[in-house]
Amino acid sequence: MFFSSITFVVTLKPEPSSMSFINKSVLLFLITNLVILTSFAQKSIKLSPDKQAIISSVDKHSAELIALSDSIWKYAEPALHEYRSSKILMDYAGQQGFNVQRGVSGMPTAFIASYGAGRPVIGILGEYDALPGMSQKVSSKEEVLKEGAAGHACGHNLFSPGSLGAAIAIKELIQQGKIKGTVRFYGTPAEESIGGKIYMARDGLFNDLDACFDWHPDYQTKADLDGSLSMVDFTVEFSGISAHASSNPWDGKSALDAAQLFADGVEMLREHIRPTARMHYVFSDGGDVPNVVPAHAAVWMWIRDRKQADVEKIYERVQKIAEGAALMADVKYKITLNVGDYEMLVNRTGNMALNSNLQLLGPITYTPQEISFAKEIQRSMGIDTTGIKGVPLPFKETVDDPETGSTDVADVSWCTPDISLIVTTTPDNVPGHSWAVTSSCGLSIGHKGMLYAAKAMAMTMLDLYQQPELLAAVRKEFTEKKGDCVFKAMLPDGPPPVPQK
Repeated sequence: MFFSSITFVVTLKPEPSSMSFINKSVLLFLITNLVILTSFAQKSIKLSPDKQAIISSVDKHSAELIALSDSIWKYAEPALHEYRSSKILMDYAGQQGFNVQRGVSGMPTAFIASYGAGRPVIGILGEYDALPGMSQKVSSKEEVLKEGAAGHACGHNLFSPGSLGAAIAIKELIQQGKIKGTVRFYGTPAEESIGGKIYMARDGLFNDLDACFDWHPDYQTKADLDGSLSMVDFTVEFSGISAHASSNPWDGKSALDAAQLFADGVEMLREHIRPTARMHYVFSDGGDVPNVVPAHAAVWMWIRDRKQADVEKIYERVQKIAEGAALMADVKYKITLNVGDYEMLVNRTGNMALNSNLQLLGPITYTPQEISFAKEIQRSMGIDTTGIKGVPLPFKETVDDPETGSTDVADVSWCTPDISLIVTTTPDNVPGHSWAVTSSCGLSIGHKGMLYAAKAMAMTMLDLYQQPELLAAVRKEFTEKKGDCVFKAMLPDGPPPVPQK
């Protein structure tokens, strides 16, 4: 059977209480705005019956997945506050027959949804935290929805339902006896702050996986070989003695003096680090009023580089700078580790299999209205009006010096092979963490990318279940690249810093 388009069939059922968020806008999207999501470059390409079943499964659940995404978009809950977002995901996973373990690793909004038994055990990650201050209407120009509120400027409202959709498609094949093994969906909070996956990795929750998958919204579609940077996030505090800044400043010991000396030392260090390294900091406390010698000051700092070992070397130097600054100002100091990410351990073997499935799926296509909306966003941002591109990019070489950020997904990649995907959910060249991402991820442009990601990942997961030799090759590359490194989470002792609800 050859495919050049997909037919969506929506069956309305009585709504369970946790799924009451399915609304008219979702149905309107399905009726009026669904076009071909899957097409093939050549009609001679033929999908296996099981891959056809995966596409059908995602299509069947598309209304519910879109509703989940839209609800999470509206909730816009920042890190460790994702109570409603995680609940609707957990409830829906439970309705689909998954065994849901709630509140893992000391985080009420973290969970694991499992189905099946035995090996292979394949995981898939989901995120749902929003970015503070990024509230935005679904609009082609910058329009705040709620002043000061969070918004999904990283597209995590799409990330989790898309991944859960892939897990459901695999679960149905296990249920039907088409494949054997276990599928796990990991609900992972706080990627934008403390790195929920790092706490889960510290607790060994990924160690028994044979492989893991993740995806991320983007303006491109490709198997992600770009990697990420290792990072350490820490705070340096200085404690001195306050005094009147005019009448008797000689009786004071300025913590701010120490903080400024520390910053000067960091700036001197810049000449002596590799060009791949990055150091960013802010003064999070510099005193209260000008006429009091500050008794307390603090600098919040991040260090990044290509490798975790390189970050550790710079971190050691910076700690010595903090000690020296405290000595010069004659004050006390304290360094607190907040969190740290490893660099991504890219798995080319797994990503090559993923790329093959992207070629099978072909491009995402868009309506004239969606293309026009994309161009209006680009015009508002002052970038070229090239529209939106949903064409899978060619497979390329792994990036050794990634010009990118850091992610807690990388820590998972040191516990088990991780296969990463990025999918078009925004107009071309739209910068991440911007209002335009929040807007795009709240409408059909984002929905299409989410459903596409679910299909691509589930099809590749199926390959690993059905091809033991492929899974063995993925594991072999992971073992060789990891070498004798023993993963140790870069975290402070104790539980996650979960705020009061």
